Amino acid sequence: MPSITVDGKKIEAKDRQMILQACKDNGIEIPHYCYHPGLSIVASCRICLVEVEGIPKLVPGCQTPIRDGMVVSTQSTKAVANQKQVMEFLLINHPLDCPVCDKAGECSLQDYSYSFGRSQSRFEEDKSKNPKKDVGEHVLLYTDRCIMCTRCVRFTREIAGTSELFVDGRGHKEEIEIFPGKPLNNKISLNVVDLCPVGALLDKSFLFAQRVWMLKRTPSISPVDAGGENIWIDQNENAIYRIKPRINDKVNGYWISNDSRHAYKAVVREDRLVRARTKSFGAQGEIRFADALKVADDGLKSAAKTGALFAVISPMLPIEEAYLLGLYIRSLDANATLVMGPVPTSTDEAFKSSVSGKETFRIQGEKVPNRRGIERVFDKLGGARTTWTEFVQHTDAGYAGGVITGGYLSNWVSEVPAVLKNKFVVVQDALPGPIADAADVLLPGAMWCEKDGTFENHQNTLQAFVAAITPPGSAQVEGKVYHKLLGRPGDYSAQAVRDEIGEALADVVVPPSEEAEGAESPAMEFAEL
Repeated sequence: MPSITVDGKKIEAKDRQMILQACKDNGIEIPHYCYHPGLSIVASCRICLVEVEGIPKLVPGCQTPIRDGMVVSTQSTKAVANQKQVMEFLLINHPLDCPVCDKAGECSLQDYSYSFGRSQSRFEEDKSKNPKKDVGEHVLLYTDRCIMCTRCVRFTREIAGTSELFVDGRGHKEEIEIFPGKPLNNKISLNVVDLCPVGALLDKSFLFAQRVWMLKRTPSISPVDAGGENIWIDQNENAIYRIKPRINDKVNGYWISNDSRHAYKAVVREDRLVRARTKSFGAQGEIRFADALKVADDGLKSAAKTGALFAVISPMLPIEEAYLLGLYIRSLDANATLVMGPVPTSTDEAFKSSVSGKETFRIQGEKVPNRRGIERVFDKLGGARTTWTEFVQHTDAGYAGGVITGGYLSNWVSEVPAVLKNKFVVVQDALPGPIADAADVLLPGAMWCEKDGTFENHQNTLQAFVAAITPPGSAQVEGKVYHKLLGRPGDYSAQAVRDEIGEALADVVVPPSEEAEGAESPAMEFAEL
């Protein structure tokens, strides 16, 4: 591996890696705006200029490949003077609205202004003012905050391939625009909000909702489809305010879908199931969770004496909870049938670069996160198994009762199937629906962000995640419920269940404790805007 010297420190770099990325990989910060490792390199912001020994002028760190033995200075008199000048130019027309800007606290313009800028502005003329624009269903553009880094334009061309955004005008009249009649409404459009280094592009659903320095960040996995997109859940005081992408080069790269970002909206629905219920004289009534759990256990044991039991295991459940539920139902009936819950499926949606024509991102058509993980559990437990479609068709299978789990982000059935009628049915779900409303015992369950567990995506990658918030009301994590029903000592632990399952979960990817920047540099590529 080639090595270079940066500010007197020798560092290792990758072949043909750019100076800026090599420095980032080694913990050396070079200010930058237009550069992003997932996009082409345009070197337009000019704040990353560095001094290289043997070259008579400053060169852009983002666009200059390293060579073995190169000597770089990011703190020389010339480099620092350039940083200050660039910051002064960027702030000439930038409004001083940090107190009301959603980006405040995570804005690189703020950070670099403090680190490299001047304490006072020398600009005494009137600032150029531009209107706020509604550029799409989910995105607002505050034009006067834009520093023309063009990250958003390059994203719509090189990643989304939809090219809704372009640069209009020149000089102080230059601004980002959408083509007439073509709003920014593609299904990965909200990634431009993350790309924007300032507060120009903002998510409407997060607008004025929370100060970012008050948010706590938890690593998780998207529940909206089989893609297994890595995400960060930002929450405060047990309320989720936004979801952002977590970099994983092998799964989702730097991007996530809009559906993943809005997955938390199902968690905060006003009709969340938060109280246990049992049926009496044909109607459900609220009851203490512990009492409902005893009614459920006693009812299932009685049903097992008169016929077969079943367990509908939702592909929204993590592997650990599915495994405990399978053990529990088999402890009551050794021949109980394990049923894969409904797996809503549509067509995959692929995005291709309009520049290279290569596929850049894919939204999976399978709209559950853990079908393969549930199948892994079924293989581990053995015995009778079936799908939801086959299960609802066998009305004469001799079932006496069973457990049904949900956890879907929307209502997953339109009516109660005939196979469940006149059976003792225990439902554990988070959202209301026909089956929950007809259950003999309803146990309010937790959503994916309220529990620890493991999902297996369409690539058979096992990815662990941790709880970001706690369930509302008396809702309980399913794993805790079946841990208790199995009579196991101590508290439920997803890690302990993973250890129990053993080799089948040996390759689980454990999430990081804190965010890391992408380590890979793109190949040398240049874009013309």
